Amino acid sequence: MKVYLTSIGCRLNEAEIATWARQFQLAGHEVVGSAQEADALIFNTCAVTTEAARKSRQFVKRLHRLNPHARLIVTGCYASLEPERVAELMGVDKVISNQEKDNLVALVAGELATPRMPALAMEPDAVYLYPGSRTRAFVKVQDGCRNRCTFCIVTVARGEERSRPIADIIEEIRALHRAGYQEAVLTGVHLGGYGTDLGEDLASLVRAILADTDIPRLRLSSLEPWDLPEGFFELWANARLMPHLHLPLQSGSDRILRRMARRYTTAQYARLVAQARDAIPDFNLTTDLIVGFPGEGEEDWTRTVAFVQEIGFGHIHIFTYSPRGGTAAARMPNQVAAEIKRARSREMHTIAATMKADTLARYVGRVLPVLWEGPGQEVGSGQMRWQGYTPNYLRVETIQPVALDLDNHITLTRLSGLAGEPPDRLVGEPLIDPLARNPDAVPAFAPA
Repeated sequence: MKVYLTSIGCRLNEAEIATWARQFQLAGHEVVGSAQEADALIFNTCAVTTEAARKSRQFVKRLHRLNPHARLIVTGCYASLEPERVAELMGVDKVISNQEKDNLVALVAGELATPRMPALAMEPDAVYLYPGSRTRAFVKVQDGCRNRCTFCIVTVARGEERSRPIADIIEEIRALHRAGYQEAVLTGVHLGGYGTDLGEDLASLVRAILADTDIPRLRLSSLEPWDLPEGFFELWANARLMPHLHLPLQSGSDRILRRMARRYTTAQYARLVAQARDAIPDFNLTTDLIVGFPGEGEEDWTRTVAFVQEIGFGHIHIFTYSPRGGTAAARMPNQVAAEIKRARSREMHTIAATMKADTLARYVGRVLPVLWEGPGQEVGSGQMRWQGYTPNYLRVETIQPVALDLDNHITLTRLSGLAGEPPDRLVGEPLIDPLARNPDAVPAFAPA
């Protein structure tokens, strides 16, 4: 069976797609790179906003048009929230809920089973390199959420919290490293809640991974600010844990945070950030911010702008609030007018761009290791443009001779300038012999 997998939405959706790809291939099926050549199309949907739900419906229709003869299987958050509506979309053969998706491969393979010998059986410890993810692997360690933020539908779609055993996660990361991955990113709906159902916690998981695997880079995805235990930042004494955290703020007004049912105040958030910056060299903080939440008045917005500027962020994901059916916030009075939300969004985007440029500028002249991601982009005259990331998740680009293959290599790199208008990335020069075809074969120069 030829299987095509795709998703929209969060990193957790991407992690699930990559896991299913490995499982399908281990079962002897072929994972293909285009919908047109597949026997089965599997789409992992998103429902975090009304717009995401609309895009999910559109994508289902597009997949059917691309290959009307393939079986179309739809799963994910939107499929879980509105299964009847999804089932009625043209071409949909099966809807698999989030509660069933751990068995997705078996469910799909069972329905589409054929009596012939699998064409692509693999060794038990083999790992499929999902297209576009050879450098950085997203590893799902947890699903579900016990929090009840008033703007979020994901807690309904994903259900109760469920954690994977530490031993299973370690074995997956070992297999990924054997397959050539340089970085693993731990993901979950409520990552900070990892282990509450197993008598463990996120800190014990991170310690075990660092002790029992050799993968060069370990990174954490989004963490809620109230989840971090005392002494959590001591984990960063191990340099393999990357110095970057995404801590969603959502608002800089304590009144709006209460309306959102967020479990912290701005003062608590500020103390947490100060602790992280004291403990972790080159710490980079990124965040999420919702603009125009119901009831957000001018004073609330002024407080948010001031607090964002006080904290300082390397990057801000800015979301303009839109009502999502099924959430408490959608029923709240005092919805903010569209023109006000647009104006506030523009203002925050300007602030965020300035902060990002300031963050990048602080690293010009430094030498940091960069993990380069391929494939490179040919820019003419025998030159190739590569992009990669520093440990603290700053994007770097370099232009090198075509003969130099940087893909999936970590090299010490001198950061020499900024690129973009406004600046959104660094320019760097790998400290290796530019004629070397294998960067690992040439020792990097020591930092100046």
